[in-house]
Amino acid sequence: MKKNIFKGLGIALVTPFTSDGEVDYAALRRLVEYHIESGADFFTILATTGETPTLTADERDRITKTVIEVNNGRLPILKGCGGNNTAAIVEEIKTTDWKGIDGILSVCPYYNKPSQAGLYEHFKTIANASDLPVVLYNVPGRTGVNMTAETTVRLATDCENIVAIKEASGKMEQVDRIIQCRPWGFDVLSGDDALTFSMVASGAAGVISVIGNALPKQFSRMIKLEFQGDYEPARRIHHAFTELYSLLFVDGNPAGVKALLSEMGFIENVLRLPLVPTRITTREKMAEILRDLQN
Repeated sequence: MKKNIFKGLGIALVTPFTSDGEVDYAALRRLVEYHIESGADFFTILATTGETPTLTADERDRITKTVIEVNNGRLPILKGCGGNNTAAIVEEIKTTDWKGIDGILSVCPYYNKPSQAGLYEHFKTIANASDLPVVLYNVPGRTGVNMTAETTVRLATDCENIVAIKEASGKMEQVDRIIQCRPWGFDVLSGDDALTFSMVASGAAGVISVIGNALPKQFSRMIKLEFQGDYEPARRIHHAFTELYSLLFVDGNPAGVKALLSEMGFIENVLRLPLVPTRITTREKMAEILRDLQN
């Protein structure tokens, strides 16, 4: 029977770097503990916000082990495992030690621009290779291809271990269609912080969040209020974030949230090329909003 354990506030965990560009494992440990104490419901590691394309295999392994160790089984962990070579992903699934990981997040193939039939076969092959639950990740702004609601529902129906989708298409009509037609036990997760309020109101089970890296208490409270049917206080929190939503992404992700976390004293404001830190003017605006939100 299909069952999704990834609900509520999921943190799309950043990868902190030291001033000389090395992975800052001490800061990573502090962040994991901070999120657990602040009410996060699960972690997503080694995905877009973690700058995974710029990490070495050894760094990815050590980051995984660090998060598993600090988490110590307290929250579910979803780990990114995707790409545009289906056979290579299957090989990675078969050769990786998945102990301590609770599910796989797999993005639509990028650059190749497969058809809907190709997307279906790609994800079906991955699901058949995995003993863990699989969460699909649809983000056409990055991959160049949108997985339709029909393909998503077909995969959810045909593959018992495909339990959810992180939907970042920005298409509310598509989100609603998936929610209406999905099989029992399959969930939709928001992949866009700015649309999370609307998506949860429509029946989404939560979010894999960028802004949650910096403000987990506030964002978690908004979602929990919606789950309880308390939409007016949840709406007020959502509107308090309105300007921050756009500022976080104006210079690319995770430049914005890393600037916020640096402002809060958690990490150095360092990214790996081709990403660079957000502009000073953007950072100053975010710092001002942060002070208001913290008050």
